[in-house]
Amino acid sequence: MDYVIPAWFEIGSFVVLTLILIADLLLVVRRPHVPSPKESGLWVAFYVTLALIFAGLMFTIVGPDAGGEFVAGWLTEYSLSIDNLFVFVLIMAQFSVPKKMQQEVLMVGIILALLFRGVFILLGATLIENFSWIFYIFGAFLLITAAQQALSGREDDEERESKLIGFLRKRISITDEFHGMKIRTRVHGKTSFTPLLIVFIAIGTTDLIFALDSIPAIFGITQSPFIVFTANVFALMGLRQLYFLLGHLVDKLEYLKYGIAFILAFIGVKLVLHALHENEVPFINGGEPLAVPEIDTWTSLIVIVLAMAVSVAASLLKLRRENRYIPSLTGPSDDDEPAVVEATAESEATVRGARDAREG
Repeated sequence: MDYVIPAWFEIGSFVVLTLILIADLLLVVRRPHVPSPKESGLWVAFYVTLALIFAGLMFTIVGPDAGGEFVAGWLTEYSLSIDNLFVFVLIMAQFSVPKKMQQEVLMVGIILALLFRGVFILLGATLIENFSWIFYIFGAFLLITAAQQALSGREDDEERESKLIGFLRKRISITDEFHGMKIRTRVHGKTSFTPLLIVFIAIGTTDLIFALDSIPAIFGITQSPFIVFTANVFALMGLRQLYFLLGHLVDKLEYLKYGIAFILAFIGVKLVLHALHENEVPFINGGEPLAVPEIDTWTSLIVIVLAMAVSVAASLLKLRRENRYIPSLTGPSDDDEPAVVEATAESEATVRGARDAREG
């Protein structure tokens, strides 16, 4: 790391980001509603623009290396956040969380994610500063995670959530219905927990798992705790709006998990190469560094962008090739969805009928 981030810039950034997060939280509390696709899209564009402005400030004030590391780290965390988003979609669907509550539930999930990642960032920075060999462990961990990401099915997530529900329901009294944002309530004179408790536990567990994946990944791009944290904050800001914008589409991006797996594997290899380049482990080359190539930030940035672009494009092309319904980003409202499904079914039936008639 050949640059120095001014203290005033770090403090100012933390103050501004804190104010933005508080404003976002107050907006959810005071005006709980299901945002329209247009509203969600505008908010996502706003947060992406904020991240790009911050990147521009990093380029101008700190230097191109710091700016490049932030952009690469932000894109990496953003891609992992999209994967996190799928699990949020799964949790909301499986526990039948009412739509009017989903904004508040998602905000809790994002706050938990920030807390978990903050703890792991501090821990990771301390380990890196004192133990250079930790890069070997980070690299191996990311390579294993990449393999699991590529080979595991989404059915595994559903199975884990089902086991969690069964485990909790056997041990504590849980109502069948939600009671607003209450975690505990009284029903027929008996105090019971609501399904919201299970939802928060599921989301918190998911956040913890993704923090374990994402922090080693971004430390493979930059060793600056400030860049690591700000990249995570900007990746998580707007995730709530992205949920309402892409929630109906994210589970249809079949090849997205392979793109994310490739990114994790690539950063894992980069970490191992860096560890070999800085080697101090006695049983590897007698504790002397090895003359191995290192992957620079700009190469990482190009690889990350291409991996995400190719995986998303391939997923959309497969949907189109199979003539499957691709929801629009300005998609239908809840009231329109049955009509869309019905119209799509009728259209497919008409096509099949015409084809059968020709073949007959």
